[in-house]
Amino acid sequence: MRGVIKLLPMMLVAAITACGSGGGSSTVVNPVVNGWSWVGGSNESGAYGIYGLQGVPSTTNMPGGRYIAVSWIDNDGNFWLFGGSGNAASGASGNLNDLWKYIPSTNQWVWMTGASSTNAYGNYGTMGVAAAGNSPGARIGAVSWKDKAGNLWLFGGFGYAASGASGALNDLWMYSISSNQWTWVSGANTTSASGVYGTKGTPSNSNVPGARLGSVGWLDKNGNIWLFGGAEDILTARVHNDLWKFNPVSSEWTWVGGESAVNIPGVYGVQSVGVLTNQPGGRLDSISWQESNGRVWVFGGHGIDAVGNLGNLNDLWSYSPDTGVWTWNSGSNVSGAYGIYGTQGVSSPNSIPGAREHRVPISWIGSGGNLLMLGGDGNGASTSGILNDLWSYNPANNQWTWIGGSNESNAFGNYGSLGSVAASNQPGARMDGIGWVDSSGNLWLFGGSGNGASSNGYLNDFWKYN
Repeated sequence: MRGVIKLLPMMLVAAITACGSGGGSSTVVNPVVNGWSWVGGSNESGAYGIYGLQGVPSTTNMPGGRYIAVSWIDNDGNFWLFGGSGNAASGASGNLNDLWKYIPSTNQWVWMTGASSTNAYGNYGTMGVAAAGNSPGARIGAVSWKDKAGNLWLFGGFGYAASGASGALNDLWMYSISSNQWTWVSGANTTSASGVYGTKGTPSNSNVPGARLGSVGWLDKNGNIWLFGGAEDILTARVHNDLWKFNPVSSEWTWVGGESAVNIPGVYGVQSVGVLTNQPGGRLDSISWQESNGRVWVFGGHGIDAVGNLGNLNDLWSYSPDTGVWTWNSGSNVSGAYGIYGTQGVSSPNSIPGAREHRVPISWIGSGGNLLMLGGDGNGASTSGILNDLWSYNPANNQWTWIGGSNESNAFGNYGSLGSVAASNQPGARMDGIGWVDSSGNLWLFGGSGNGASSNGYLNDFWKYN
């Protein structure tokens, strides 16, 4: 949970549209240094939220500075943000449980649910029953999905349950946009709940993953929710490699793969050869993608390598939900690998991102089917720390391309004029902001913990890259 993102000007749209598929080495259009615009929020750290009236959009509303939140895009193209750690309307910083919607067409934020104060407990109500008073507790490090009906889902993280001290969570929630109501669907209303695994491959309404943070997840073609990995606590090195599936219709969890124990080493097998005995080691803070054919990809994170060591990873795995087979596709099977960057804009079988973790991943699939990811906390070519490198992976030829980015760190932001695009504009160095990619391929970034124009702390600056 130490993922850091540093952002510099780069032509992300060129990267998205130019990364084609196909075999062999291919050249990708180099990033053009322009395109960032500061569209909202403060250009300094420490901003409090401006909540306005719940449910009422306003151009003056703005979430407070925060990091380690979660996000969604709804079926209408609106952006959603929940929780994190940072500033509410006033007072000391802490964990948050406010739910916000941003409407790009009107440039308005709406405070939808949750508290305008920090460290709020969850209001669970009755399991399976939506209610206006329900709300997940304040938390960081949750995992989110959007289902086929457009409902927003949230699992786990580290924060507050119904009462007591903060801790790891295993509660599963669904938010209905149409009713503006949360439903507690599964899991405990207490912290540090143990998992109930049952029999591998057999669904049961008594099965449930244990409390964790830093997992990755996806939605399959049948509408099932999937969950992989995570850690049992912020401060302990107890990482999972278990794979779970949740059926929203039957409300049953199935333990699909991996082990019920923690700190399991990876079983890599032969690179590019998928067999049932392969499995990634336990990890948290990975990055993931899902292709239209249902195949899932998982890269890196902080976890256990093939020889049992804990560290940052740069292994790339693919998983077929139809066959249940993991394949180690690229990267090292031991932790701590440095990146091999090659020539910017040119794919190569030797190029590979360095080992890293992403507490709040910024990843997307380009129009040509390539997997794109931005930044992280880990290793560059020869040094470690804040990364802002942009990478593209072509599944068709198993090659990485370094698209852009710099090894510089700790830069302050250049904001320019609000709403204006300029080549000199750039967000400052930060960790754990969140991002959205809209239907036109524009990248939007919000907040994190890092540098504003001249100060460091919780950020609520809002950026767009055209």
